[in-house]
Amino acid sequence: MRESILTIPISEIFEPKCGCPICRMRDTLENRTVEYIMGAAMMEPDVRIETNKLGFCKTHFDQMMKQKNRLSLGLMLQTHLEEVQKTVFSKKRLFEAKNAKTKKLSEVNSSCFVCEKINWGMERLFKTLFELYSSKDFKNLFREQEMLCLVHYELLCAKAPEFLQKDELESFISDCRELASKYLSSLYEDVSKFCSMYDYRNNGADWGNSKDSIERAIKFLTSR
Repeated sequence: MRESILTIPISEIFEPKCGCPICRMRDTLENRTVEYIMGAAMMEPDVRIETNKLGFCKTHFDQMMKQKNRLSLGLMLQTHLEEVQKTVFSKKRLFEAKNAKTKKLSEVNSSCFVCEKINWGMERLFKTLFELYSSKDFKNLFREQEMLCLVHYELLCAKAPEFLQKDELESFISDCRELASKYLSSLYEDVSKFCSMYDYRNNGADWGNSKDSIERAIKFLTSR
């Protein structure tokens, strides 16, 4: 699985030039991880140990449900619930710390197997992305993207100083800002147009690109 994550070509993610490329990166890793965990990996002992301990968040439970393999999900839930019983609700052991159960409960409520694998893969893909940014061809490909969502604009700007020197860093931050702010301006116009179409004076007028502007605005603001 790790090899498949590491070999996802960055260029393939950036070639479509539709939407946010970092959303596409996350979605690629997410889909592969969900398919992986709902397939044969479900029976691998080392994987089950991890899923029993970490569980899944609501977003990834929903995606797993869409795989239409309820038995695999049921088996993972069975052993995960057993793990929760054992770690959170079992009787206190003699030398167990006073707040150990509370800590375990917090870990169960905040952890997700799929999120951890995505974060692991994203870190390695970011390293490749920043290495490629020194290439003129990739720099142009990056600048030709349709947009960056607000969530990934923040993430890229936060990550960039770890990998880029001053000149490249300033150029990269500027490119990211341009992609996010330019899209935001057009998005604002589309949402404003959408709202104005409910004015009786615009009855029969052309909606233009505003019909799906609400969905696009939510995706821009949340990455989902």
